[in-house]
Amino acid sequence: MARLRRRACVALFLFTLFILATLMGLRTLKPTEGFSALAPGADARPVVVEKVDRRSVPSDVQPSLPGQARNAKVGGSNSSPDKGISYDVHIFYNMWYGTPQLDERYLHWDHILVPHWDPKIAASYPRGRHLPPEDIASSFYPELGPYSSRDPEVLESHMEQIAATAAGVLVVSWYPPGLADDHGEPTEDLVPSILDAAIRHGLKVAFHIQPYKGRTDHSLHDNIKYIVDRYGDHGAFYRFTTSNGKALPLFYIYDSYLTPPEAWADLLTATGSHSVRGTQYDGVFIALIVEERHKHDILAGGFDGMYTYFASNGFSYGSSHQNWKGLKAFCDGNNLLFIPSVGPGYIDTSIRPWNNHNTRNRVNGRYYETALQAALNVRPEVVTITSFNEWHEGTQIERAVPKKTATRLYLDYLPHEPDLYLELTRRWVEQFSKEKEQWLM
Repeated sequence: MARLRRRACVALFLFTLFILATLMGLRTLKPTEGFSALAPGADARPVVVEKVDRRSVPSDVQPSLPGQARNAKVGGSNSSPDKGISYDVHIFYNMWYGTPQLDERYLHWDHILVPHWDPKIAASYPRGRHLPPEDIASSFYPELGPYSSRDPEVLESHMEQIAATAAGVLVVSWYPPGLADDHGEPTEDLVPSILDAAIRHGLKVAFHIQPYKGRTDHSLHDNIKYIVDRYGDHGAFYRFTTSNGKALPLFYIYDSYLTPPEAWADLLTATGSHSVRGTQYDGVFIALIVEERHKHDILAGGFDGMYTYFASNGFSYGSSHQNWKGLKAFCDGNNLLFIPSVGPGYIDTSIRPWNNHNTRNRVNGRYYETALQAALNVRPEVVTITSFNEWHEGTQIERAVPKKTATRLYLDYLPHEPDLYLELTRRWVEQFSKEKEQWLM
């Protein structure tokens, strides 16, 4: 009898372990958190959306407003069959890294440990700054080591890696001349080198305009004019072909919700006070969807579409895979592009040690494939990948290697090779291109 009781206890213990392991595995593939107070990028402030008067929205499907003149959606595939590259797949690219050899000091690899905005919580976590090259601001370690974005050999390697994925457009995080994020130096002067390197590998370049201090609809008008005048004639400058035959530059506007839709409408609707519509600076303008209510602001502001950016499934309304079908339906009903963003995982505790609840484990590529399949399920015109090299947030698909130091044990892609996520991306880009051909038929 005692033996039976022991066996029953052992069986119950093993069953409990199995249930716990299953729950932990599911956490990596499904959203577990609602929208966090975590701010995008490398900042630690809570996301604050300005309070503005919003017009009543009785239905998700609304007629275009008089004078809105929104650019029509794409009518075909933007691919390059001879090179096997798809210009319908865009990948976010950061050019903010630096080393003492080329930049006089480490940039971004030495990122601070960002304190939580609540002093009581912040007191429970370490403070300080990373000390490259052994201690860098990432949970993974790049195969190239902590590099400079100004290094021509690094840039060439990056273009080779991106071309190997078959993703045809790299989307550079862009600040106007003389401006930078809080932890780096100005990088606008790198754009010509990136364009030249991209064209050598059959790639195109688009712009991810960041929320620099003082950004408004007026300053963005100046930014668009600067970018088009300076780079518009380059062979690598990306233009999006719409269903009415227009080939227009495409711009991603990060944290677009910080500006009221009424202000965006002055820039992005045909009757706006300083509209770009119908001018040589017209384009396809894509806003960031974070909260559900932002979709109505995006529509009212005259944008041509929305993207989700974040690689942490469940972090925001927009980044939650379960909401993509509804967002795609809203966009289809309003002649907008819906551009889902997928990533291989998410871990930013090397710079935000208090943010473990938003970590999404890679599960040897399965998290990435789950996200990619979720994107394909809604039949988007364009898919974005977050990211090629956002090492702080652990969303990179760039090659990473095992690394252990006296104080750090970095994550890696084992048991797979360093190019695991490049290969997975290529496989899914090929599948996307094939499925898209069938959708268009």
